Amino acid sequence: MIHHAVDIISLGCSKNLVDSEQLMRLFAANGYSVAHEPAECRGNIVVVNTCGFIEAAKEESINTILAFAEARKAGTIKQLYVMGCLSERYREELQKAIPEVDKFYGKFNWKDLLTDLGRADDGRDKSSPPPFERILTTPPHYAYLKISEGCDRTCAFCAIPLITGKQQSRAIESLEEEVRTLVAQGVKEFQLIAQDLTAYGTDLYQKQAIAELVDRLSDIQGVAWLRLHYAYPNRFPPDLLSVMRQKKNVCKYLDIALQHSSDEVLKRMRRHITRRQTVELIRQIRDAVPDIHLRTTLMVGFPDETDADFADLMQFVEAMRFERMGAFMYSQEDGTAAAEYSDSVSPAIKQQRLDELMALQAEIAGEISTAKVGKTLQVIIDREEDDFYVGRTEYDSPEVDPEVLIAKTRPLQIGQFYQATITDTQEYDLIGEIYE
Repeated sequence: MIHHAVDIISLGCSKNLVDSEQLMRLFAANGYSVAHEPAECRGNIVVVNTCGFIEAAKEESINTILAFAEARKAGTIKQLYVMGCLSERYREELQKAIPEVDKFYGKFNWKDLLTDLGRADDGRDKSSPPPFERILTTPPHYAYLKISEGCDRTCAFCAIPLITGKQQSRAIESLEEEVRTLVAQGVKEFQLIAQDLTAYGTDLYQKQAIAELVDRLSDIQGVAWLRLHYAYPNRFPPDLLSVMRQKKNVCKYLDIALQHSSDEVLKRMRRHITRRQTVELIRQIRDAVPDIHLRTTLMVGFPDETDADFADLMQFVEAMRFERMGAFMYSQEDGTAAAEYSDSVSPAIKQQRLDELMALQAEIAGEISTAKVGKTLQVIIDREEDDFYVGRTEYDSPEVDPEVLIAKTRPLQIGQFYQATITDTQEYDLIGEIYE
């Protein structure tokens, strides 16, 4: 066991990961040895950064806390702290249920942990790096860039605004400074993330400023790829499409969660958009940015979703041919508007619908991948495995999208770009060769 060693376990989304990376930097600045998700605990302090989005995520967070609580009781670790979305929402209940945790922090007050430990450590230097500085847990050539926190939407199923509060955008100048700092460290690719990326700036500048932000970030020397995550279909800013079309280093990729297609379901979800408007938006995006790859997320089993509603969703997915799609089953969340509805769709039907939807998407994704065979695409190399290198195209976000597998016919550098000719497909992934 290393004295003053900290192990940080990060659960949930990439927005949480950024918080964990900032906390790691604070610990390191204060003289701690810090590790992210080590294979086994090597420290005397463990911090669990939790997710509280849906039931499955909450269960994973609770099970993780309980496992470390047992380690705390057994003396394997000396101190256990919990932060993030789950403890922001259920702090009092968790404190009573899991007393082995030394202290619970929320989504925004986790920097107090350093102050609390500083007192315990007899005046240890509590120097603080700039607020955006962090220790990257990703490969050094890419990073997540959190441009805002919170959400002003009132979707009936979503607890995130209850956890994170209203939209809080970061100033463009601060984000430019962070990108320049990361570029100087070797980062080439930036995943822009927000709960509602398309509403960026409405609180700071009283207007949607995402197009201006992307335009300015794309002009920074050394930014090779910018990729956009978590757009919202209602009030989508069309000027963003112009920037995406004009700037070569803005990836032809957009992550836009649509949730459903049925007008009745969309209305009960409080999405403030219709099926017709959704279809028009998708066509507008595809017309404005040729060859764009759209990633979306859909939900099955929302209260009172009928067979006809689900058939509508299947037809919609077949017609829209999303390049990337994820789906999940509705789970009732405390405090949301949908919690007032009866959770009327049985678990078995939810599972059946999810399986059918994902089977359809697997067919579509397979056809889209096959159409790439014979094309030569720019690929960034993420890692090396036993038999091949693993890379991604501009159409692929880390962790969630297909990869390009390249045989080891020649040495390649991690984090470098190459032109790869696609020769075959393997399930969702592509097989590529580099001839130059």
